[in-house]
Order: sequence, then structure tokens, then C-alpha cells
Amino acid sequence: MTAPTDVTGKTTPVGGRPAGLARPEPAGVGIHGLTKRYHAGAIALDHVDLDCPAGEITVLVGPSGCGKTTLLRSIAGLEQPTNGSIRIAGRDVTRTEPQRRGVAMVFQNYALYPDKTVRENIAFPLRMARVGKAERNDRIDAVARLLRIDRLLDRKPSQLSGGQRQRVGIGRALVRGPNVLLMDEPLSNLDAQLRVEMRAELLALQRDLGTTMVYVTHDQVEALTLGSTVVVMNGGKISQAGTPEQVYTRPGNAFVAGFLGGMNLIDGRVEAGHLVSGESRISLPGRLHGFQGQRITLGIRPESLSRGHAGDDELGAAGPVVLTEMLGSDRMVHIGGHSSPLRMREEHHAPVGDVVTVRADAADIHVFLPDHDGARAEHP
Repeated sequence: MTAPTDVTGKTTPVGGRPAGLARPEPAGVGIHGLTKRYHAGAIALDHVDLDCPAGEITVLVGPSGCGKTTLLRSIAGLEQPTNGSIRIAGRDVTRTEPQRRGVAMVFQNYALYPDKTVRENIAFPLRMARVGKAERNDRIDAVARLLRIDRLLDRKPSQLSGGQRQRVGIGRALVRGPNVLLMDEPLSNLDAQLRVEMRAELLALQRDLGTTMVYVTHDQVEALTLGSTVVVMNGGKISQAGTPEQVYTRPGNAFVAGFLGGMNLIDGRVEAGHLVSGESRISLPGRLHGFQGQRITLGIRPESLSRGHAGDDELGAAGPVVLTEMLGSDRMVHIGGHSSPLRMREEHHAPVGDVVTVRADAADIHVFLPDHDGARAEHP
């Protein structure tokens, strides 16, 4: 067994590292033209270009099968790309062995050894790297205190809660002092309340350590909460990348608009100041009249709709209530009569069958072009 190496490929003397949990040097991740093609012809990644800034959290989000986990595993070295390159801290690691990349990975299923104690689970990668016992214990104690599991070190995984097991999985990754921490849906097995708590803890942990994180999730709330950069993937490609505010408030295409926040998307043709979709007619604000005769996809978020008749520069629609969902402090009202029901968030109860009239400000309306892969239209 060789001595452990850092991201530059240089051998790190086992006795040369400081005792306790060292603050790793964050490393940026650069991905260029990455393609992963399987023998059966399926393409998991299709010429992906992405930069993950050093010391920040980059979140990969998208539906099942979009390529986000394949991309993460490629960064880790667990998948070999067909084409393209991966650079960590400026060094090409595309064909480098996983243990020589300076990365650590936290898995969805925790991957703990059931017959080992918490201490032994966290110690495992250090044993494999032949780290001395004294330094090993210093690192384990430091990471256990950081994650507040120092009183659990003698327990077995079966004696822990889901949140505690996840902390052990994170601790086993952190104890190596990685330059990049990769996380594959680490909170998906936790209940809703614990997920919220763990998100806050992960953010605090990242701020304390300054570690570069690449985080995979299918949960849009998690992506918008955790990410410095949010990368929305679909069909092996990046649909949009930007800050949470950018991808939510200005989605680059109809897929991103529908996936993040569940935007209402209505297809139709603009005719005489209205969006005509089947039997329905939605009145459009004046600035959209320039799309006359064109097919468009109209986007409006549920929280942007309210009851009332539209003014001259507002969107207006009407239809019967077909469903009301109780969401706690408010409700999601589904309004029929359109190619797909319009969803509106409001506090008051809306009986099924009632006909309601709704409006929205022109500034809250998004337009996408179905004939151009659903791309966002900035101007008519």
C-alpha cells in the first residue's frame, strides 16, 4: 500500500500532517466536453461543460436518469468517460485513480460497515492509507466533535438514527481531508423534518471548513437552499446553470421553469391579444401582442396568480375549480378549462365547480418558444 497522495499527485508523508481535522485547501473542478456513452448506445452524458468554483457548493439537480449521478461518479473516478476531461485544482485527473484525486464521496445509502463501531467506520479510510494510530485518533475525535457524534463512537450503525448514520458517513469522508467532497443524494433516506435540519448543518459545515462540495439531489428545494451554483440537468445535458435566484426567477427554458418551482406552462398560439389553447382564451398584456401568430409556451408561477379581473397590461384567465389541495397555511387551487389546469396559491378555500377569474402582472409572465427547444424568449 502506497502513502496517500494529494490532488497534485505528490505523496503526502503520513506523519507530516497536523493532528486533528486539517482544513483542506479547496479545489475547483473543471469539466470540459464530458461524454459517457454505454455499449448499448445509451448516452448518459452528452458533451457536458461545467466549472465548480473552489470553496463553494455546486448542486446538480434533475429528474431520474438525467445524468447527475453519472457526472458525480465521473468526478470521483468511479466512472470512466468516453470523451472529455476532468480537472481538479487545474490538474487533469480524467484517467487518474480515485484515491489519487483528492476527493471523498458520501453515498445515498451511507455504506457503513454494520459490524464496526462508529469509530471503526470513520477510521477505515485512514487505516487503508496507513495513517498512524495517534494521528488517526486525533482526526477521528476532531471530526466527531465537529459533527456532534463524539458520544456515539462506540456504537454500531444499528444503534443509530438515520441522521446519526448520515453524520457518520459524512465523517468518514471528511476525516481524509479531501479537497473536494462529493455527495450523492445524502439526505434522501431521511424524514422531511430531519432533512431540513441536516441542510442547515451541511451549510454550516461547509462554511466552517471551506470545502468545495459537489452535491447531487432530485429535490428542488434542497438544490435552491444549498447551492451557490445550481446546475439543472436533463437528458445528459446541462439545461441551465447559475445562482439559485437566476435559475428560479429567469429560467432559461421551459424544462427548467417546470422542474424548479412547478411553473404553470400553457401552450398555444397568440391571436388578437389572446393565447388560444384549444377552447380556452387567456388575455395577454400588451407587451406580448408582438408574438401575434406565433406558437408560444406561456409560463406563470402559482404564487404570481391572484383573483381579480385583468387590467390593460396584465394577464387574465378564468375557469372552474377542479381541485383544491391543502398545503398547510395556504392552498393550491387548480383551475380547469385550459390545455393543462392553472395552479394558483391562495389562503382561502375554493369549492370545486366554482368559476374563478384570475390575473397576473406582466412582469411575472415568462414566454418560451416550443419551436426552439422551449428556449426563453426575451422580447417578441
